[in-house]
Amino acid sequence: MNQLWWFALPVLLLPIWWHRRKREQHKAELLATSRFLPRAEPRQTRAWRWNDIILLIVRCLMLATAIAWLADPVTPWRGDTVIIATGTDAKWADTQTAQAGLVKADRLVMPAAHTMSWLRAHQREWRPEARLLALGDVPMPALLPEFGRRIELRTLARPPEKVERRVHIASERPEQWRRVFAAEGMTIDTTPGPKTALIVWDRKNAPPPSLRAPLWLVTDTAAFPELAKAPQVDGLRYADSPRGRLWHAQAWPPQTADAARALLDNWQRLHAGPPSYTAPSRVFEASSAARAPEPSGALREMLMAALVALFVLERILTHARRR
Repeated sequence: MNQLWWFALPVLLLPIWWHRRKREQHKAELLATSRFLPRAEPRQTRAWRWNDIILLIVRCLMLATAIAWLADPVTPWRGDTVIIATGTDAKWADTQTAQAGLVKADRLVMPAAHTMSWLRAHQREWRPEARLLALGDVPMPALLPEFGRRIELRTLARPPEKVERRVHIASERPEQWRRVFAAEGMTIDTTPGPKTALIVWDRKNAPPPSLRAPLWLVTDTAAFPELAKAPQVDGLRYADSPRGRLWHAQAWPPQTADAARALLDNWQRLHAGPPSYTAPSRVFEASSAARAPEPSGALREMLMAALVALFVLERILTHARRR
């Protein structure tokens, strides 16, 4: 749809028409012999001055630049390219590149989570005959993407990274909480530190104001006024505060293994987010139904800078013309 803005180019005729309408009326001065001359009505003649020509050119350029910015022009300049997700095994990537016959192709490295969205936004930058190959642990998108050109995706799931999650328990019944987290192999901190990801506050008194953590599990809401009107999700009440995100449930601490497992699942689902799964290898054929991507051409920033400069110049010339 962006290309339809080029049909607005006839708008460039407006400043030309406006400048041609500029007329200047000569002042009538009485002469002693004017009584002997035939009567004639005053005439208006078009008056062009050198600064009018420059102003007209600047205004036309400004309109043309604005139309080009809206049309988001992109000149295809990329050739064969291999896009490699960050963290991909180098030997595996070299093998896949050789099998695809793209050893001499350009290589781009980018975060795996941004690969599909970046390809869709920049797919117009490749020449029609160029081949694209994406490699790595690319996560599966929620919806199957459509591209206006052929793109091959080859994926390799990386082994899950070992993430150390540290928990500090402030409770009069610490053993009940320890059983919940020990089964998951979490580290229990005797004192909270910079690496502490979770603080269990199972006390009636309020914590020190300087105590911070990304997540708090709170059993008594009286010490945390932020939870008074907090929304609920599946029986969990949560709110953000200067200390961190606060969570509360009536059934804490968990009394059974199932309740403990549900607590940890809710932590993962509602706070850490759902786990990502590697997309299967496949070939995305060019689709005529693919929607045009959002404006993202490489020339947009340059065109915007030129548009601002032309606008400033047009204002200066207009002001100088009125003096």
